[in-house]
Amino acid sequence: MDLIIVESPSKAKTISKYLKGKYRVDASGGHIRDLPQKKLGVAVEKNYEPKYVTSPGKEDIIKRLTEETHRAGKVYLATDPDREGEAISWHLQEVLGLPEDGENRIEFNEISPKAVQYALAHPRRINYNLVDAQQARRVLDRLVGYKLSPFLNNKIQNGLSAGRVQSVALRLVVEREREITAFKPEEYWTITADLDDLGKKYTPFKAALEKKDGKKYKVENKAQADEALAALKAGEYIVSSVKKTVVKTHAPAPFTTSTLQQEASNKLGMSAPETMLMAQHLYEGMDLEGEGHVAFVTYIRTDSTRVSEDAQAAAREFIAQNYGAEYVPEKPNYYASKKGAQDAHEAIRPIDLARTPDSVKKLLDKKHFNVYKLIYDRFIASQMAEAQYDSMQMEIANGDYGLKASGRALRFAGFTAAYTETKKDDEDEAKGLLPPVKEGERLLELALKAEQKFTKPPVRYTDASLVKAMEDKGIGRPSTYASIISVLTKRKYVEKDGKFMKPTEVAYRITDMLIRYFPDVMDVGFTADMEEKLDEIEDGGKDWRSIIGAFYPPFEEKLRRASTDGDEVTEILCEKCGHPMVRKMGKYGSYLACSNYPACSNIVSEAEAETSDTPCPKCGAMMVIKSGRFGKFLACPNYPACKSTLPFGEKQAETQEGVCPKCGKPTLKLRSRAGKTFYGCSGYPACDFKSWDMPTGEKCPLCGGAIVKTARGTVRCSEKDCSYKAPKQPKDKDK
Repeated sequence: MDLIIVESPSKAKTISKYLKGKYRVDASGGHIRDLPQKKLGVAVEKNYEPKYVTSPGKEDIIKRLTEETHRAGKVYLATDPDREGEAISWHLQEVLGLPEDGENRIEFNEISPKAVQYALAHPRRINYNLVDAQQARRVLDRLVGYKLSPFLNNKIQNGLSAGRVQSVALRLVVEREREITAFKPEEYWTITADLDDLGKKYTPFKAALEKKDGKKYKVENKAQADEALAALKAGEYIVSSVKKTVVKTHAPAPFTTSTLQQEASNKLGMSAPETMLMAQHLYEGMDLEGEGHVAFVTYIRTDSTRVSEDAQAAAREFIAQNYGAEYVPEKPNYYASKKGAQDAHEAIRPIDLARTPDSVKKLLDKKHFNVYKLIYDRFIASQMAEAQYDSMQMEIANGDYGLKASGRALRFAGFTAAYTETKKDDEDEAKGLLPPVKEGERLLELALKAEQKFTKPPVRYTDASLVKAMEDKGIGRPSTYASIISVLTKRKYVEKDGKFMKPTEVAYRITDMLIRYFPDVMDVGFTADMEEKLDEIEDGGKDWRSIIGAFYPPFEEKLRRASTDGDEVTEILCEKCGHPMVRKMGKYGSYLACSNYPACSNIVSEAEAETSDTPCPKCGAMMVIKSGRFGKFLACPNYPACKSTLPFGEKQAETQEGVCPKCGKPTLKLRSRAGKTFYGCSGYPACDFKSWDMPTGEKCPLCGGAIVKTARGTVRCSEKDCSYKAPKQPKDKDK
């Protein structure tokens, strides 16, 4: 039996159901190989060769897939139809020992019986341009994140992370907040008049002051407002022009990843990560009562607004049957994708139009249903006729001032019968038509009002507006938007104020630090340009290693300078590479780091790097001062080869007490690292005698061991197995 390998068990379950047991379908659980978690994993000196390792916890999966591969007639790799999916298939091919030129890669934009069968009939080779584009992104992001994160931890505080795209997105949030803080509101006034025709045949309507002396006019203060009110009250309102038109509004395009995230945020109040989780389930398939595992929508990571001809034809037929022939446009609706879009897949749409939202409402939970309904209705609307409105614009003169009134009424619902887009905050649509007055007609003032207002600061980013900003500026790609927002939230670089993002204090410090030292990495244009270079790799026009090679050396040089900028260079040399150590300030005070960073990452505490003027008694190296449980002490810098220690400071010059039984030299009263007193020969290292009790210099008459005097005054042999004790001296009664 042939084997099909996909990423998720849910996707495997859906495909297996459609193929009715003719193929074995198994899941890899995503990547089976990746860069190591705790190492750089990129051989910079070997032309940026990535060092892939088995992903944690995937050993059993690889073993199972290997066994299944050996038993299978043919193996098909059916991972997602994008760069990452292509890279997962390539890793599977490498690990499972599939032929490099084998035509075992299949892809489909939707998980449906027709799409899967078509893919199986048209396998292809691995697209190595896609693989290289993904490798370039992975290596680039690893080099930036792996190098910048320790830099931030050293400069600011522990536990911070940075990323090539993540940090630029954070910059947008921080700069928006600073715009809000620096914003100074400006006063302005609005003046509106409630008007009616003199005969009072029609409903009153509102007109707003717009012009003075035939030019656009902004009322900036109360004095100007009072002047305008007085002039309007004293004058007459005369209709100067009336324009009647039919306004047509084109249907919105079907969803891309970013527009789905934006609309789900605006309409449903869902975060981008939450939206993508629901959409992923709908794409891979869900269990329906009585039907088993069913997929609902096409691939959900796309920047394309294109739809297949079959889907378009099905939508037009559905619209004619359910809304009427007048709702079907004369020609099918096509939409241009945004500049820079990869356009590799269709837009997000329902797989089966017969599976209407109403038909599955009781089968899906609320969140999955809401996202499905959003996708379904938007797609249907995208293929419907334009909405039409009767629109009327009226200009009214009163002395030197001019007022304007507008209104519109729905003439033909068109696509709005299926879907209405979210209104922008500043979009205030006039409702209802104006009365059919004529030019030159006088109007009656029913009320006149002036309101003081102030300009508003920019609005903080929401999930929706940040996604839109990233898309507009070319930062990241559809598959990365949700994960970027998730990281910013989890790392507590931003906190939510309702639906709005507010940067935390550490976000300002991170942003300022990175802009100061790495202006190119933090530049929006640079990040967007890098995305274009990755696209060029996919198109086959660029070598991915050359792109990394052009970026990394200058970046590494900036990192080296940034790491030592503002640091005090000391005379202490790094014990690992010999470069001078620099004094830095960290979360827990000062410490010393090698100036040769990032080539050498040696870091020691201030005390550990302070050299004393005392040579090591064993090897002669100048001992260093360290801090321990009982305070400072001297240790050999050649540890662990040499483990010699001595007391620190004045304790080095202890008084001589006792005589060494080995060589006859005086012994020194010393203190161990644990703070306990002991005696050592002053002739060390030539003589290594040590004792917890003071040696008398004499030898035991029984065994020849050293005779010592204990703290209680007992004179005995130092050997544990010897019972010799000197007789006690009689006390002098005269004293």
